[in-house]
Amino acid sequence: MLKLKPRLKMAADMVRAGSRVADIGTDHAYLPTALILEGKIPSAIAADLRKGPLENAEATVRSYSIADKVQLRLSDGLKLVMPDEADDIVIAGMGGILITEILTAAPWVKDKAKRLILQPQSHSEDVRKYLFENGFEIIEENACFEDNKVYICMCAEFTGIKTEHSEAEILLGRFIERDDEASVAFKEKKLKRIRVRLEALIKTQPDCEEIAMLRKILDEVK
Repeated sequence: MLKLKPRLKMAADMVRAGSRVADIGTDHAYLPTALILEGKIPSAIAADLRKGPLENAEATVRSYSIADKVQLRLSDGLKLVMPDEADDIVIAGMGGILITEILTAAPWVKDKAKRLILQPQSHSEDVRKYLFENGFEIIEENACFEDNKVYICMCAEFTGIKTEHSEAEILLGRFIERDDEASVAFKEKKLKRIRVRLEALIKTQPDCEEIAMLRKILDEVK
């Protein structure tokens, strides 16, 4: 068996049993390999933009004798993944802005039968904003520690209903009300940046409209 580190384990736990997975930015293909070995999924597409990571992925699936169950794709995001090939789509280890660009370029993900499992390394607020504005519901968000860093992962499904949310909800999602150690660490990291930005604006641009918005976020979280 292949034991995943906390960051990837968090994403793997959100994958539905029996689904076909497309792992975008797969690197070593650890996530789809672990899911197949434990019998949770029957098959997967492991895609990456670069040849190096895809060669790593090939080495992994061959070493565990599952090359017949994993299709390797040299693909820019989801461009070489067909709508009928995947049920659950995992995009982990990328910045939030890049994740939104990948999803925007693949409008077929707006399907109630599919699930998005997204793990932005930065700009998670951009991912939430995209999801809310494009008719997705975030059904789960979790946080974990790995190598003294905090990581988050969100799971979303398409409903077709666009929803409005406060700036604080876009920034922090479900972590606003979570009190476990990893969630609090993530929340504090985001709020620290808000406070630093607010102090800088008060000193340099005291009439800036952004000040009121930042104060509103801090008040809502309190």
